[in-house]
Amino acid sequence: REEVYCPAMAPQMETFRGKLLAALVILIALPIWLPFLVIALFLFLLHRVALHVLIWVCWLPRGKNVLLVYSDSPIWHEYMTNQVLPLVKNRAIVLNWSERKKWPRWSLAAQAFWSFGGGNAFNPLVVVFRPTRPAKVFRFWAAFKDWKHGRTESVEAIRRQMLAYL
Repeated sequence: REEVYCPAMAPQMETFRGKLLAALVILIALPIWLPFLVIALFLFLLHRVALHVLIWVCWLPRGKNVLLVYSDSPIWHEYMTNQVLPLVKNRAIVLNWSERKKWPRWSLAAQAFWSFGGGNAFNPLVVVFRPTRPAKVFRFWAAFKDWKHGRTESVEAIRRQMLAYL
């Protein structure tokens, strides 16, 4: 049987071979990496549970069940200080993202922020803690992108949801 070379098929064959090689490497490496991934997931969950318990024990008896994080951004600073902060002022631990270099690295508030805030869309943010329940996170960042263009509905919707949850 004679093979015919088709130049148009060459990139597809290279892509297929690359994908096959990548799949083979993953299959070989999986038994090596899987235990590390399981341990990492366990440590992540342990950290989250420990934070919840510490917050329930340290903050809730003092009447603090909200973590509020915002910054000095001209887009949301005034709204957050005038519309959100008064709703939670007496029960909130407040962090200003613009002053994050002053945060004590190992403080419970900073650890809660880093854990529940995540790596994106974390500012401004409100986290509400309730005993024996997972934390409820209200992220305002995306809504403020709309706000910047004159569409205030998203910000108001999150504020209403937060108020209902409080």
